[in-house]
Amino acid sequence: MSYEEAFAKWQRLKERAMAGGGETFAVKQHEMGMMTARERVNVLVDEDSFVEMNMLGEAQCKDFGMEERKIPGDGVITGIGEIGGRKVCIYSQDKTVMSGSVGWTHAMKICYLFELARKIGIPIVGLNDSVGGRIQEGLKVGYGPIFYQNAITSGVVPQISAIMGTCSGGPAYSSGIMDFIIMVEKTGQMFITGPPVIKAVTGREVTKEELGGVKVHAEISGTVDLIAKDDRDCLRIIRELFGFLPSHWREKPPKTEARDDLEDMKTDPMTILPGSSNKPFDMVDILREVVDEGHLLEIKPRFANNIITAFARLGGMPVGMVANQPSVRAGVLDVDSSDKASRFIRFCDAFNIPLISFMDSPGFMPGIEQEYKGVIRHGAKMLYAWSEATVPKITVVIRKGYGGVKPAMCNKEVGCDMMFAWPTAELAVMGAEGAVNVIFKDEISKAGDRKDEVRKEKAREYVEKFGGPFEAASKLCIESIIEPRETRRELIRALRILESKEETKPKKKHCNFPV
Repeated sequence: MSYEEAFAKWQRLKERAMAGGGETFAVKQHEMGMMTARERVNVLVDEDSFVEMNMLGEAQCKDFGMEERKIPGDGVITGIGEIGGRKVCIYSQDKTVMSGSVGWTHAMKICYLFELARKIGIPIVGLNDSVGGRIQEGLKVGYGPIFYQNAITSGVVPQISAIMGTCSGGPAYSSGIMDFIIMVEKTGQMFITGPPVIKAVTGREVTKEELGGVKVHAEISGTVDLIAKDDRDCLRIIRELFGFLPSHWREKPPKTEARDDLEDMKTDPMTILPGSSNKPFDMVDILREVVDEGHLLEIKPRFANNIITAFARLGGMPVGMVANQPSVRAGVLDVDSSDKASRFIRFCDAFNIPLISFMDSPGFMPGIEQEYKGVIRHGAKMLYAWSEATVPKITVVIRKGYGGVKPAMCNKEVGCDMMFAWPTAELAVMGAEGAVNVIFKDEISKAGDRKDEVRKEKAREYVEKFGGPFEAASKLCIESIIEPRETRRELIRALRILESKEETKPKKKHCNFPV
């Protein structure tokens, strides 16, 4: 073959790879309000920064008519681009090529990208749009190797998965191992077995949206972290999330210049708190007063919303925020909120993102249902996550911090580096009402008609001794009591002090986290 012939053949293959499944399928994708795989990549990365790899990889299977259906690229675009000038590995499944199904070559292209991401220390983003395994290739569809790459890459570089179409079977499990999942409303669904299989096995008819849409995974299962309105919004969210994250585990998260006042909060937080400590308020209002430009990127905002997990910046420094939400079930901790918080804490610790906790909770949810669901095991995850974390850890007690909620929201006993309290803080083993019924049980029972009066009197005594933050300060359980309006200033100062923190834990093969 002459040079001219070889060059012409290469051009033909390249053009075919660039075209994917062809114009007809691309039009269908657009009619459903979705971009093509290549359009998604081009919108996600900085202009002209994408370098494609393994463009001409093809399925090697020849059975069931596969020889005639082969298309260069094998249904997935892989390569390296830049987001905000920082490198990122990207794979984008092409629904126009055999429905984005995963065959061996398709899988090997993704696996190579994971290996490269680890070697050069850059995050990996997967744009998922696949019906699952390619049946024609039998056992050699490549799920196992992808799962393995997901697992060994965990904690090395950040992994972000976007569910932009159907994500069925193996690709769903792969996404489940990754650090963050973003799902597009209406067009994105994720499940292990689709509606036809559900009907065949159980006889029940269910739509893809009912089985694995946004409502299911953002509110019920808690699998999805962020929700997008459409493809373009999804790619915008990826870029925003990317801006909070370091490229790899040895790197600090990227700082920016704070564009507003580093010192003073614009609103006195005390105007947000209700007069009674038993009345609810929205903790998000407090957090927005504290962080740069009032901006939070909430993670899992619709799931277990009795706790808040979010990325933000303080003085230009990225931080992970974990906060009780008193407006939802008084901010109590339970099975789901424990899972949500502990996973977020561990991610931040893995990638050197300082953690700030805002405490206001009466404790863990009591009751038979929570005990049966394993609240002990799930609650232990939060205790473990805080204890394991070596990043700077700062806690602010707003109001209630009773019993097990104190270590669960990070107190000095589980490694908090600096713990502040507002004058409104109540730190105790339990609330006054419950405490007096235990401590003064005999005295109250002997009071006869004066039981209620004695109970109230003893409650007042208990509050005077333990109700405020002063007992905690005297016993060195907190660093200082701060004026609420100075919270932002104190947190920025603390972050700057702790910026060079180094802490090592005992050497081991790996931990046995209470999953």
